[in-house]
Amino acid sequence: GVAMAFENNDKAAGYWRENLRLVLGLLAIWAAVSFGCGILFVDALNEITFMGFKLGFWFAQQGAMYVFVALIFVYVAKANALDKKYDVHED
Repeated sequence: GVAMAFENNDKAAGYWRENLRLVLGLLAIWAAVSFGCGILFVDALNEITFMGFKLGFWFAQQGAMYVFVALIFVYVAKANALDKKYDVHED
């Protein structure tokens, strides 16, 4: 792996604090979609149809996976921006 070289401990702490906030935020979205849309609110969502399927069923079967893949791309983009902000990005 590549060791990150920070100018000082405060900069390193700031980087990891922001990175942790990003990861926890994305995990909260993941939990809301998987548990909320697929289990808790499935009956309410099933009142809505999407592409011919009940929306709660669609989220449980397919929609959650699309959200998870999107979260990966969001994390990559945000993590790269964070690396550039703290000047620890790879060239």
